[in-house]
Amino acid sequence: MITPPVNDNNSDAPMVFIIIAKAYEEGDDTGIDLHILLQAPDDDTAVREALNALAEEGFLEADLDQIGMVMEVPEEEPHASAYQGALEGEVAIIRFG
Repeated sequence: MITPPVNDNNSDAPMVFIIIAKAYEEGDDTGIDLHILLQAPDDDTAVREALNALAEEGFLEADLDQIGMVMEVPEEEPHASAYQGALEGEVAIIRFG
């Protein structure tokens, strides 16, 4: 009998990713520091959805620096509401500066 491979990525909890990025609007040379929180089945999908959301917000270019999973529910704002938005299916974009 053949058994299916074990995938350690399977989890009962939702997979909420955080992407740290710098995005550029038209005529902007310095860029805006961003944290993007979203729910996705894998990191490739998370990156695609984040880039699509940035394009919808009018950003022409983005440098994605890091991607990771949010392991605990954030307690402090603005990440707490962004996390809740991600659980509801939104792509939450937090702008700094």
